[in-house]
Amino acid sequence: MTHVLRRGYVPSPFGQLHHVECGAGEPVLMLHQTPRSWTEYLDVLPLVGAAGHRAIAMDTLGFGASAKPAGPHSVERFADGVLALVDALGLDRFHLVGHHTGGVIAVEVAARLQDRVASLLLSGTPFVDEERRGRAATRKPVDHVDPRPDGSHLLELWNRRRGFYRPGEEAALHRFMVDALTVLDRVEEGHLAVTRYRMEERLPYVTARALAVCAPGDHYSLSALEKFAALGWETRVLSGGHVPVPEQLPQEFAEVIREWVAKG
Repeated sequence: MTHVLRRGYVPSPFGQLHHVECGAGEPVLMLHQTPRSWTEYLDVLPLVGAAGHRAIAMDTLGFGASAKPAGPHSVERFADGVLALVDALGLDRFHLVGHHTGGVIAVEVAARLQDRVASLLLSGTPFVDEERRGRAATRKPVDHVDPRPDGSHLLELWNRRRGFYRPGEEAALHRFMVDALTVLDRVEEGHLAVTRYRMEERLPYVTARALAVCAPGDHYSLSALEKFAALGWETRVLSGGHVPVPEQLPQEFAEVIREWVAKG
């Protein structure tokens, strides 16, 4: 059945990479933000799979149940992991979706693979240029907390993200906590990798038709739509939501994916 989630691992030079998929047909690969895992797309996967696609969400290298190599994380190394996964799965051509950090990784993957990426959809993705890197140099950590014997760091981590979620969305926030605690010793490194990435140098190599969307409450990335539009990309503001919009509006998010994939 198209809604059944199938888990799997593939080998890579870094160790095993974990992914979850459902459905069959033209592949759509989804990349999550950090420090999340595939569960960011828990409710999106079945909807895209039911629409006649092989919907796949991977755990980014270093996160979730994927291998966690030593050494500094970088967008380039995250992309190495994606390439290892798509080759192991035999995806000669596929649609690519990325949310926040996943969107930055998707840019690097699309720049490398070019025509193998049938379409590109970026959600809440920052436009990482010199201006963005300059602002990031003085920003406070997003998710870093110092573990304390009384466990109060758990509440601190919860409260750092609480404002992104509406009352009643605690299940999604619980999933965030599980993912963040899995990599607590390196929880901030995905964000730092993004701030070092020279996206403006890689964007000219992206040949896939591209759409950038953002939730109206996501003030971290909303302004990036204007810069993506200046590249000639299509852009769209979603009907609601904040940073965790794939979990907040899974029906709309899946419909945007289906429409964009079908447009080609």
